[in-house]
Amino acid sequence: MEKTKLKLVLCWHMHQPEYRDLHTGTFKLPWTYLHVIKDYVDMAAHLEAVPEAKAVVNFAPILLEQIEEYAKQVDSYLQDRIAITDPLLAALVDPNVPVDPEDRLKLVKDCLRANRERQVNRYPAYNRLADMAQWLEQNYDLLDYVNSQYIFDILAWYHLAWMGETIKLTDNRIKHLIDKGSGYNLHDRIEILEIIGEQLANVIRRYKTLAKKGQIELSVTPYAHPIMPLLLDINSTLEALPNVPLPDLKAYPDGEERVFWHLEKGVQTFKRFFGFMPAGCWPSEGAISEKTLEILGDFGFSWTATGGAVLHNSLNLPENGSASSIHHPFKLKGTTIPCFFRDDGLSDLIGFEYSKWHADDAVGDLIKHLETIAANEPADSVVSIIMDGENAWEYFPENGYYFLTALYKRLAFHPTIELTTFSECLKNKVDIKPLNRLVAGSWVYGTFSTWIGDTDKNRGWDMLGDVKWAFDKAVSAKQLTDKEIKEAELQLAVCEGSDWFWWFGDYNPGEAVSNFEKQFRLNLANLYRLLGVAPPSYLALSFTQGSGAPAMGGAMRPGTQD
Repeated sequence: MEKTKLKLVLCWHMHQPEYRDLHTGTFKLPWTYLHVIKDYVDMAAHLEAVPEAKAVVNFAPILLEQIEEYAKQVDSYLQDRIAITDPLLAALVDPNVPVDPEDRLKLVKDCLRANRERQVNRYPAYNRLADMAQWLEQNYDLLDYVNSQYIFDILAWYHLAWMGETIKLTDNRIKHLIDKGSGYNLHDRIEILEIIGEQLANVIRRYKTLAKKGQIELSVTPYAHPIMPLLLDINSTLEALPNVPLPDLKAYPDGEERVFWHLEKGVQTFKRFFGFMPAGCWPSEGAISEKTLEILGDFGFSWTATGGAVLHNSLNLPENGSASSIHHPFKLKGTTIPCFFRDDGLSDLIGFEYSKWHADDAVGDLIKHLETIAANEPADSVVSIIMDGENAWEYFPENGYYFLTALYKRLAFHPTIELTTFSECLKNKVDIKPLNRLVAGSWVYGTFSTWIGDTDKNRGWDMLGDVKWAFDKAVSAKQLTDKEIKEAELQLAVCEGSDWFWWFGDYNPGEAVSNFEKQFRLNLANLYRLLGVAPPSYLALSFTQGSGAPAMGGAMRPGTQD
């Protein structure tokens, strides 16, 4: 009898935190629209180009809302010249440059926030502008001699460099603008904004179409990307790291209620964009615990997933027998939801190694690993490759275009490997292994160390606990109207997101730490103001600095720790 093909699930997690100051509506960082035009567009195009390919695409609801807001703002600007609230995007089409030298230098430096090797050096004209920008940083007193055209050109090049490879290859307007090289006028820059607007307006629809065709399965994350196990029980940290120091905050107030809020709001938002209830939930950062699995099952999800190191830690418990194969979903005793586990080794090869390889060699190497698994493991094995859908590609030549093209084409027609989805695996009744106990953890190292346990991260949790107590007090005292409570709940949700804690700590790059901790303090201060309470004085002071240089800029972390 012919052996069943090895089932392979490629799961791409699309996520950005809430970058808006919800008080003013200003976007404090531009990463949402930049990843739309570079990564979310390219990832859809690669799937559209190979209709036989399949994948799971997970969206954080707070990302969907920001894409929608950007699309509205760009359209309003183009139709009625209503101001855009993202300073960098607004600067692209501003007929004037900042008068103040500080503002001018900040704008120039903002246009350097790109991968130097892959995005900047690729274009000699942009590379020259970047060299000049670095010289200007050292010669600040000469900024007054920088003319407007230099600013306009570096703004144009920044946005051209961030365009997805599939746009660069197919859009004649972009080809012409890249060929122009310099002297970009207002008409050129408005044309770039028009192209950005088209991508923002269409990208969600493209994924919806892929889902309708059955080519992708769409799944969801809790609304603002919180670490659910830590909201439920801060002490769950100790299951994988028994000796790690914890915050003074002993328990997050009403954490279970907040988890349900994020799940309900997340599904409600997902349904508004896609029109149906998702079957699966990728928990923020793949963070799970026994209680988290129980809640996800009770909520009605059919599957969830996490990092392979979580399974490794769990299988080391005496209550669990050793598994002959890890390439299966497992179901925790007393819960109803199967959990798939990421193959950390294969996922991290894509995330951290293959960007240095020739695309065909990299895909060939990955397939060789998969063929070895297919030859040696049970017939209904499921390999799960789970990754950020946006952060790896800037380290690949041409935004991973040749790697992803070869990956989908070769896998879609492979004789012993079948691209599939988590829901299809369950529909086809793959073997679900039993698990008696689970060690709480995430897709990073199988622990929660990326978000708690460090002095600065713990300080962040204590600050979050303080504002949650203030929120509870204001609500119980009936000081707020229903409208004010809804606004405060939304701001609280943003404060509870995982990304702020990810970046706290001196092992991270200085600029990223500064940007994220400033926004965290701003979010907390905004919530206090919504509650009618004066923000604590400590919110005026920075509490964490970074001086590290982690792999891939710190935006991705491997599944296992060396």
